[in-house]
Amino acid sequence: MDPHHHLWVHTEAELAAAEVTDNLMARTLASTFRRRARYLLDEFLQDVSTGHNIQATVFIQAHTMYRASGPEALRSVGEVEFVNGIAAMAASGLYGPTAVCAAIVGGVDLRAGDAVREVLEAHIRAGGERYRGIRALGVVHDPNPEVLGAYGGAAHVLLDRGFRAGFRHLEPLGLSYEAWQLEYQLPELLDLARAFPGTQMVVNHAGGLFGIGPYSGRTEERYSNWRANVLALARCPNVTMKLGGLGMPTCGLSSGLEGTSPGSEELAKRWRPYIETCIEAFGADRCMFESNYPVDAATAAYPVLWNAFKRIVSGASKSEKDALLSGTARRFYRLG
Repeated sequence: MDPHHHLWVHTEAELAAAEVTDNLMARTLASTFRRRARYLLDEFLQDVSTGHNIQATVFIQAHTMYRASGPEALRSVGEVEFVNGIAAMAASGLYGPTAVCAAIVGGVDLRAGDAVREVLEAHIRAGGERYRGIRALGVVHDPNPEVLGAYGGAAHVLLDRGFRAGFRHLEPLGLSYEAWQLEYQLPELLDLARAFPGTQMVVNHAGGLFGIGPYSGRTEERYSNWRANVLALARCPNVTMKLGGLGMPTCGLSSGLEGTSPGSEELAKRWRPYIETCIEAFGADRCMFESNYPVDAATAAYPVLWNAFKRIVSGASKSEKDALLSGTARRFYRLG
């Protein structure tokens, strides 16, 4: 099962703007977006149908197909409507056996406080039985404006009173929280997890490793801080970890954009310390592998990525492999 992928269409204007911006993160990701400017059902199925038994997938918000008109707060509903349509196409069986977008995670700005409930309810209606949770907008932040630019949110959003007023509506609505922030923001996520022990959370991309700009060349220092935060988060029973996203060029672990595409053996070597630390901290029943496609296409082809994951856990028991590759994700996203 693949519990984390995106679908999108990037326009030429968006791509051109990303390539010339002063924003370091946008420039770093621009070539990936250029190569995968159109990534819809057909493109995703080409990747999925490359040898691994992907039975179901989970769509994670990508800020795509927003409504062009109507109240600003409700424009994100368009993305959920779009993805639910893709899911219905896949569910017809005409496109093969994979239940693409069997679960949907939307994007919502929780800083609106109590007013966000209207948006959440609109998302639930649009996603129907497939809607599972949200990934908050405006959370990722760096104090240096040249690092994130338009990608960045305000400082300390996870601690913001308005954000938490919106966050408290997730549990009553049966929604989970998809935690996407950078590694040095993990202490704030820990505070959030402790404040809302009844809300199920899943940490994206092994915590959000970041290694470009002023953070490049600091692997050992970053690893030590990251590991301490992961161990602390693992003590929160409402938190689950996604193992992946390490192929993003922004992680600083080197990528295929360097000119050569590493094989699964090399990727397993690079990623093993992070993935093994997460599994040791959380246990296999609270960890799930993710593709983060097409973003991680910057580093590895879809089958190579999954081969790397399988190499890393080759010595695990059958029950542990079942949890890491399917069971944990199915339970978290309530897919049976």
